[in-house]
Amino acid sequence: MENNASISVSLEGNISSLPNSMVNDSNGKETSFINHAAIAWAEMRRQWTGDQEKVPKVATPEPTISWCTTYDDLLSSSERFPRPIPLSEMVDFLVDIWHEEGLYD
Repeated sequence: MENNASISVSLEGNISSLPNSMVNDSNGKETSFINHAAIAWAEMRRQWTGDQEKVPKVATPEPTISWCTTYDDLLSSSERFPRPIPLSEMVDFLVDIWHEEGLYD
């Protein structure tokens, strides 16, 4: 009868934090199981994403659209914004307007 070890591994962490598990081989002798695939995956992920500890944290910029801007303000003005409006900011703005007008559920 084969003895399977259940390993719960969070591969988001460091490679050194990947656990080794003690399992019994066919002779009943205890052996160490090392998940080489998980280690290789974590190493490839680290190379792809870079060392997150060394990445400087960027402060969130002030929104381009003021919180008190209305939809009419945007339509009636031909002035350019001081910088491009990020898509996520424009979507949030439109969803808020649509909620107020009952157009978005």
